[in-house]
Amino acid sequence: MYWAAATALLSHWRRHPVQLATLLLGLALATALWSGVQAINAEARASYGRAASVLDQNRLAQLVERDGDLISADRYALLRRDGWNVSPVIEGDVRFGRERIRLIGIDPLTMPPEGQSVETAEAQDLFDFLSPSGLLIVSPATAERLEGQTAMKLKISGQMPDGAAFADISIADRLLARNGGLSRLVVAPEQALDLGRLDQLAPGLTVRQAGDRPDVAQLTDSFHLNLTAFGFLAFAVGLFIVYAAIGLAFEQRRSTLRTLRALGLSLSAVTVTLMVEILVLALVAGLTGVVIGYGMASLLLPGVAATLRGLYGADVPGTLSLRPEWWATGLGMAIAGTMISSAQSLWRVRNMPLLATAQPRAWARASARSARFQLVAGLLLIAVALTLSFTGKGLAAGFGVLACLLLGAALLLPAILSGFLSIMQGRSSHPLAAWFWADTRQQLPGLSLALMALLLALAANVGVGTMVSSFRLTFVGWLDQRLAAELYVTARDEDEASRLRIWLMDRATTVLPIWNVEGEVLGETLQIYGVANDPTYRDHWPLLRGEKDVWDQIATGRGALVNEQLWRKKGVEIGDQLPLPGGWSVSIVGIYSDYGNPKGQVIIGIDKLAEHYPDVSRLRYGIRASPKAVPALKEQLTGEFRLPSENVVDQASLKQQSRGVFEQTFAVTGALNIFTLAVAGFAMFASLLTLSGIRLPQLAPVWSMGVTRRDLVAFEIARTLALWLATFIAALPVGLALAWVLLSIVNVEAFGWRLPMHVFPADWLQLGLVALAAAGLSILIPLRRLMAVGPSELLRTFANER
Repeated sequence: MYWAAATALLSHWRRHPVQLATLLLGLALATALWSGVQAINAEARASYGRAASVLDQNRLAQLVERDGDLISADRYALLRRDGWNVSPVIEGDVRFGRERIRLIGIDPLTMPPEGQSVETAEAQDLFDFLSPSGLLIVSPATAERLEGQTAMKLKISGQMPDGAAFADISIADRLLARNGGLSRLVVAPEQALDLGRLDQLAPGLTVRQAGDRPDVAQLTDSFHLNLTAFGFLAFAVGLFIVYAAIGLAFEQRRSTLRTLRALGLSLSAVTVTLMVEILVLALVAGLTGVVIGYGMASLLLPGVAATLRGLYGADVPGTLSLRPEWWATGLGMAIAGTMISSAQSLWRVRNMPLLATAQPRAWARASARSARFQLVAGLLLIAVALTLSFTGKGLAAGFGVLACLLLGAALLLPAILSGFLSIMQGRSSHPLAAWFWADTRQQLPGLSLALMALLLALAANVGVGTMVSSFRLTFVGWLDQRLAAELYVTARDEDEASRLRIWLMDRATTVLPIWNVEGEVLGETLQIYGVANDPTYRDHWPLLRGEKDVWDQIATGRGALVNEQLWRKKGVEIGDQLPLPGGWSVSIVGIYSDYGNPKGQVIIGIDKLAEHYPDVSRLRYGIRASPKAVPALKEQLTGEFRLPSENVVDQASLKQQSRGVFEQTFAVTGALNIFTLAVAGFAMFASLLTLSGIRLPQLAPVWSMGVTRRDLVAFEIARTLALWLATFIAALPVGLALAWVLLSIVNVEAFGWRLPMHVFPADWLQLGLVALAAAGLSILIPLRRLMAVGPSELLRTFANER
């Protein structure tokens, strides 16, 4: 009996193969976007963990200075003499030719085995590693970058992240000019029992516990949460397709279910059979979606890697590994989503009477209670979004506003469209026009899910597009202010830098040092820059707020500027004393915009920087000169000094590079926008296609009254375009509200800066045309079916039971 029931139910899909394909493809696309995003996130997080394990030895506890200073060699020796089993580490950025590498110096003889993430134990490797000439352990990609840039011997290790190198601590001390200063001390797991107290032996040192998340992982949380939100939005849009297809299939099979029950099949047996069918479909579509998602993630991962590198400086490989956590999650989401989408239909099977009518008008009336519930739920969600936007704090609150806004707007859409159609019907004096609006309103329950999906996709495109375009416009103007020098030159060593300064005195209008050190300020590792007392900064540097004599105070060393990120994150204000590494402090006199930088930053006078940090690297300079003299000056620098072309960059080239990084940074956002809109377009197509099969009972009476099939086709086109236009108009305010939330709440919480909002109506027009094309394509097959319907089939409508 079970097999016969299953065969009878499955025969529906044989009679409606397009409906089956719609269901499977909708779920597969939804799963693909979700699993693809999860694959990208899993790969990036695995990369962070691998880098932290190798470079930061974060599997072990460490000792660091509380104020961010270097640990003296005397302190290290004192701890060792007292019995502390600790190993020194020196780290910092060093330049080999034109390549900048993060260098980590370790002592392989004292480093615990858990902290030696790369092999130096072989005799020859250990000899080379400890030799005066030194050995650098690098990744294959880093080895290619360093080829011809250093005379040091290179050893390639597949465990090393890109852009970093291990060396013996003595080599690192020499290259970084630390003079014995240590960055941190790695604490071995095995320690003596009678150790002296740390606060007595080395006051000021603090313990950083093992397993702390790497800074880059915390920094990129917002980006990965944003990707997850995109994936979930696309998955929800895809589930609209599944929900509509399953609901329609249950409605169409009600007579079959009634017959099976009349033949003696129990209600439990019917339910179990339907659930097994749904699970099989979910499994097939889910596996297909995971495979598609892997391909999509492989295409997007290089763009994501560029985004993480551009926004956060995080190196993530551009290749994808097959990890069980993301494909299992994708498959689980497909099954769970399908079961949730079919829950209402299964409930109807168990609770609705056997002889309940399946007529479309009755279906529309039955949906009235659901529509009222949606209206109330939508209004409540919008109210919650408004409340959170003004009272919520943190990134979670920002994404809560986004979720409530989008879901509330989607739930309100059917009520808004129904009200609009009711008004148009009431104002129609011609009977055919009144029928058109009434018939469109009757079709709304069947199309509402697709229209909600279209609203979400359009609003996401408008919101994210407005955010990215506002960022682009602001970023370009900010670059014009910040990159004021005509040339930017980087020397290869300190001797060359000294000769460059003397050589440029008679050839340039002004030579602006671009020197910086890295240190811990207010518990955060950031960069401290020094600026010269020059009109370039007074005339061009973009300040958000500041005292009247801000630049005079900077020049005399009495003040400091902080960027917007540090101001917002730490809550510092103008007039506060800012403690800086080295045990000195300075008053905050201004706040400047620093778009594209997720970390805090401090600017002080160049003299104060050199006074307190005499070991500062003095290799970079901005050169002010006449624009006409720039080409000749650039040629002289590359000719007389034999500087590589990468070390002499003119202003226009640097702006072009910066804009290129910007465009590459947001390439993945544009791709996800396109994917989401494509899924929404497919939802529209699926709904119109499935509804076209049950349209004849509504169209046959009108045809029998003399309306030609060509006119019926025109009415169907007008109906689709009217619904598309109404949805598009409703999506614009939702999208603009979404953009405001992204710029004013999420962006501030995620990156630490607020962007001005600009509107771009031309982009809306372009998006509307794309959505119109998608709506037009979605109706082609239903219209073709309508044109192919013969008079006999239309007349047969009056002979059946409906």
